[in-house]
Amino acid sequence: MTNIPETGRTPRVQIRLVVIQILVLSLLGTLGGRLWYLQIREGAEYAKEASGNHVQQVVEPAVRGSILDARGVAIADNETRLVVSASRTDLLKMRDDGKAVLTKLAGVLGMTPEDVLQKVRLCDAKTPQPCWNGSPYQPIPITDEATPKQALQIRERSEDFPGITAEPEAVRRYPSPGGANTSQVLGYLSPVTDDEITKAQDTDSPYLRSDQVGRSGLERQYDKMLRGKAGVTRYEVDNLGRVIGQAEADAAEPGSALVTSIDSRVQRVAEFELNDAMKIARQQFDKITGENYKADSGAVVVMEAKTGRVVAMASAPTYDPNVWVGGISAKDYRQLTGKNSDYPLLNRAIQGQSAPGSTFKVVSTAAAVEAGYEWDGGYPCTSSYSVGGQVFKNFEGESFGPISLGRALEVSCDTVFYGLADREWKRDGGINPKKGEPKDYFYKAAHQFGLGKETGVDLPNEVTGRVPDRQWKESYWKANKDGWCKTGKKGGSYVEKIAYENCLEGNKMREGDSINYSIGQGDTLVTPIQEAVIYGALANGGTMYTPTIGKAIVSADGKSVKEIKPKVQGKLPVNQATIKGMDAALEGVVTRGTAAWKFGGWPQDEIPLHAKTGTAEVYGKQTTSWLATYSKDYTIVMTIAQAGTGSGASGEAVRHIYNALYGVSADGTINKKNALLPTPQKGLPKVRTDGTIKSPKVAKDPAKEQRASQEGPAEQDEQLPGATTATATATNRDTRRRRRARGSRRMLT
Repeated sequence: MTNIPETGRTPRVQIRLVVIQILVLSLLGTLGGRLWYLQIREGAEYAKEASGNHVQQVVEPAVRGSILDARGVAIADNETRLVVSASRTDLLKMRDDGKAVLTKLAGVLGMTPEDVLQKVRLCDAKTPQPCWNGSPYQPIPITDEATPKQALQIRERSEDFPGITAEPEAVRRYPSPGGANTSQVLGYLSPVTDDEITKAQDTDSPYLRSDQVGRSGLERQYDKMLRGKAGVTRYEVDNLGRVIGQAEADAAEPGSALVTSIDSRVQRVAEFELNDAMKIARQQFDKITGENYKADSGAVVVMEAKTGRVVAMASAPTYDPNVWVGGISAKDYRQLTGKNSDYPLLNRAIQGQSAPGSTFKVVSTAAAVEAGYEWDGGYPCTSSYSVGGQVFKNFEGESFGPISLGRALEVSCDTVFYGLADREWKRDGGINPKKGEPKDYFYKAAHQFGLGKETGVDLPNEVTGRVPDRQWKESYWKANKDGWCKTGKKGGSYVEKIAYENCLEGNKMREGDSINYSIGQGDTLVTPIQEAVIYGALANGGTMYTPTIGKAIVSADGKSVKEIKPKVQGKLPVNQATIKGMDAALEGVVTRGTAAWKFGGWPQDEIPLHAKTGTAEVYGKQTTSWLATYSKDYTIVMTIAQAGTGSGASGEAVRHIYNALYGVSADGTINKKNALLPTPQKGLPKVRTDGTIKSPKVAKDPAKEQRASQEGPAEQDEQLPGATTATATATNRDTRRRRRARGSRRMLT
């Protein structure tokens, strides 16, 4: 019989118990060691992380800095409005994705359900505007024009409007002081996208989901300075989300103010005169087409000749930049981007490019002098110039006999420049020059004058224009050869014959190419801002400045002022004798040349003006009007597409701008009290520590109709003299918005 211990345990059971005890002790030891490691050795680090897990951040967006004109008048600022927003995250939790709530909201706001639904849908490649292109996790604004009554309805019936908020918020405003629109220069804002947030997260200027960013104009160019820095408050919360303390807070830093060289009074005059010139041109008859001129677009630049600072820049057609505030409607978006819109978002002063016509002759004149032609030589100004079987005519068949280069500029004689360019083409070897032989004086001069490249103006999306030299012709031919060879026909229509010729020798500099080029025709393209740089350099003795609109960056408290200094771009490729000769010739254009009929009675002895007219032919369209002018202080360039001759379409408008600048009346007398800016503005407005602005002293009292804009937007609903209906309407709408905003703050706070 087997002996069994009193405990009743067999040796096998005892062994198992020992093993179990060892395992339990081992596990307890391991657990104890781990607890020691976590709580003692690494306790401080994990405590810090655990604390971080219970910190919530509240972001306070920074107030965007204002954009001021040269006298301190706000042309872009902020105002408090009642903003109704929708949380897409909350709406998507509902069975119908929030459609019922948004439909009910539309009824309260007086909008259509379709408009409200479009506001909250996300933008993608297949979704047309309007849509939301910001982060889907931030509130999406439905309207920024809610009335106090509407806001109270939403807030008091919050159970009927889950995910909907109605709060006073600071939103961007473009007040159009004195009726000055300035839309293409200012640009607009839209919400930051997730891609932009990701790309900027490791930079010194990261985006927040609540940010609005500049999309064009000054708003985009100076976005980083204007945006400021958002404030962040970190709260300690328990596991139920209840606040148990404040960890730390970084105060919001408002954006800096941008002081520009724009004078809103001159801007208003420039916009009005451009629009008026286009209206008058549409009433004129085009003898070639047998129709009235279309005058469908244009631009004008007013620039300081000795600094390159832009005093006014207008582009037509234009639009009200306030349409972007709070989200753009489908109707407004179609009006800005549709096929029949004439694309008012384009700033034609820096993005509109066309053949310059005879305003280009200053470049050809400089090229001729560089090539060795004497200034006072007798160059035949005949009624036409023949090359083979092709006849190149002078304007209206005029003939002045042998004349100097200066006189050729003054009367704008095409045939003089035809002859000079043709001789140089032949000297360069004709259509098949030897390698390295062509001097190409006429094409090199254009590049030296800054054409074919950006001027560097502080606005985004500037275009380069085009100088059709040999390199350009070669690359253009390679890109289009197959199409030309396919459609070209030797004995076909005009277009087919041109395609046929381009197929065969489109990469070669032909005789006709050089002849057309010499008078700013053919494939040459320039922009108004490029012309302004050139004629500004002629005004100041030969220095080309980079055009600038930003004049200074001023911190919100006014303590830091960073001035944006004028920057020299280069020198004109001509000597002082040639500049003086051109200067005299261009003055002759005003007194006895092609622009004299528009400047009769001007006080030339006291305020000498200089000008060059241009009438550029465009295939399939009416002629483009160009007028480039300058005084000792300013250069003004105006162009209007499909409007006729340079002086005919633009002469009176440009003169009226000079009248406003210098206070010149219709009879030619000077009244300094009526002069808006007889000398360029040199001082800067002072931003006080409380954010208010003190304008610098000016040399004279502004005209009566401009007094309201000197101290800011008027509070009355009235149209200032000379303001267009569109800008007056925008000013009145802004006044009503301010009144509603004041009422909303009283009712909701």
